[in-house]
Amino acid sequence: MTKITAAQVKELRDRTSVGMMDAKKALVAADGDMQKAIDELREKGVAKAAKKSGRIAAEGLATVKIQANDAVLLEVNSETDFVASNEKFTTLVAEIAEAIVAQKPADVAAALQLTLADGSTVEAAITNLTAVIGEKITLRRFEVVTKNDDQTFGSYLHNGGQVAVLVVLDGADSETAHDVAMHVAAINPEYLSREEVPAATLDHQREVFTKETLNEGKPEKIVPKIVEGRLNKYLSEISLADQDFVKDPDQTVAQYVASKKGQLVSFKRYEVGEGIEKKQENFVDEVMGQIN
Repeated sequence: MTKITAAQVKELRDRTSVGMMDAKKALVAADGDMQKAIDELREKGVAKAAKKSGRIAAEGLATVKIQANDAVLLEVNSETDFVASNEKFTTLVAEIAEAIVAQKPADVAAALQLTLADGSTVEAAITNLTAVIGEKITLRRFEVVTKNDDQTFGSYLHNGGQVAVLVVLDGADSETAHDVAMHVAAINPEYLSREEVPAATLDHQREVFTKETLNEGKPEKIVPKIVEGRLNKYLSEISLADQDFVKDPDQTVAQYVASKKGQLVSFKRYEVGEGIEKKQENFVDEVMGQIN
């Protein structure tokens, strides 16, 4: 068997943009023949998939998989929302979720090396589907959450998985936890409770409210009281426990959970594409560009 050198692997990677292991396997199969290796990668669609790696994938799906006392919240991206509804794509997302919740990898890099039910790695499955569908697909992020036997998971997927929420409660029941997850999806709180809000954030908001109140011409001696009132309102808007419960605004979320003999423990919320700078398409410019 021809010995494959590091220089050959590098050259093949430079010419096709594939991963190191894919390049080495192709060279071994081609007995060191560079062109045959390139042809093999192209035939398998791997090189085509790798070339899409520079594209922006800001659509896709977020999902939740619960298995006994473990659960995972994850996001897999595609380039268009059309692909996000593709059966092959949704199946892959479900398979990745099952593998992650069962094997609990430390990070995305480790998750890509997990083995799926068919024996392929997550990374290989993503590459293969990218080649088939023709769009960049990315496992963007995930979070594994573990609860104890006295705690309750609640999950909610909005609009088929454009928003995914995972909630943990002490006590209560799954219906209550599901209701809280729906609230989180709709209202998008920043913190679990006001006690979790960083001191620096509080100081900044207090300063902003103070200047705002003074600029309104309020008497200086009552400014501190007004500021504290506004700060309290601000905290009630950003902390889950203090927010008015969407299904019953007469009570807070914490009060609703307490009425069900439960207590808030944690929540995680993923919205597909949040934080990703999406490419802005101009249809008129695109058409004119093709005409010219």
